[in-house]
Amino acid sequence: MFEKWFKRATPEALPLPVATAELSLGALLVRMAKADNNYHVTEIGVVDRVLAAQFDLSPVDSAKMRADCERLEKAAPDTAQFVELINANIPAPQRRALLKALADVALADGVDHPEEEALIKVLAVGLDAQFK
Repeated sequence: MFEKWFKRATPEALPLPVATAELSLGALLVRMAKADNNYHVTEIGVVDRVLAAQFDLSPVDSAKMRADCERLEKAAPDTAQFVELINANIPAPQRRALLKALADVALADGVDHPEEEALIKVLAVGLDAQFK
């Protein structure tokens, strides 16, 4: 009897968004923010501002995009897949700007964490590998 009621009360899981270059960029920003295992509100704010500026989004739309990026980041453990999509679809100047944005996210909480530093070094090599 109660099974039917509880089944209706459980929300359906949202489908995972398709990994586009744009969502991959956002997923890397989220991954950087989570690298120290503390997803701080100031880091979330920087991610939202970067997405808004990069894709000309309103604050609400950038928060929605970040939510998609968070789901994608959580489901895709391989950072290299994000880097490949970005290198193939985003021009070098935007990738350079992404590296600065990644550093901004890493430093948003005011603490220099070794995990964030290690991730940014990996991403700098990966995103810079295709620069000409």
